[in-house]
Amino acid sequence: AVSLDAYFELLYQENWHELGNQYQKICDLEEQADELKREIRLNLPRSLFLPVSRSDLLELVRVQDEIPNRVKDIAGIVLGRKMRIPEPLQASFLEFVAASVNATKKSHAMLEMLDQLLDSGFSTRQVERIETIIVELGELETESDVKQIEIRSALFELEKDMNTVDVMFLYRVLEWIGDVADHAQTVGNRMLYVIAR
Repeated sequence: AVSLDAYFELLYQENWHELGNQYQKICDLEEQADELKREIRLNLPRSLFLPVSRSDLLELVRVQDEIPNRVKDIAGIVLGRKMRIPEPLQASFLEFVAASVNATKKSHAMLEMLDQLLDSGFSTRQVERIETIIVELGELETESDVKQIEIRSALFELEKDMNTVDVMFLYRVLEWIGDVADHAQTVGNRMLYVIAR
């Protein structure tokens, strides 16, 4: 399985060959996600009898697709630049990546409940379970933000001894990793539209 936190562990080992393999797997998964998005758009019934709004479902699919897109961006820039994370930041960087990955896992768990939600006719119990996950997503996104702020502060202290271009790209990667958690939270927010109807 491809995992962004495992990807960064390979980066720390400077295992460029395996990073290349993992990057290709990420690209393949991102293409599969794009294909699934197209299939859903083409095959989602236009009937008035859908249990939820068609536009809400399409928007839910669109925001989900932002996650693999951003992961591919991160993996590509890290590999393409043979990026190195300064050793004093490596542990906190992995924690930051893990927080964003955990947010995506939580959003995935929530989406897997969509079938149960529809089958139950939007039972109160199912809605409450999803609402709980949405709150947890918000907490994970906040955790990701806090970790990002901590790393930015630590990076600021190291900047003077680093190549300026490397610093610039490191800040970009930090921002994009934060985007992953943001997109996962957005999936949760869009799910609220689905369950509120």
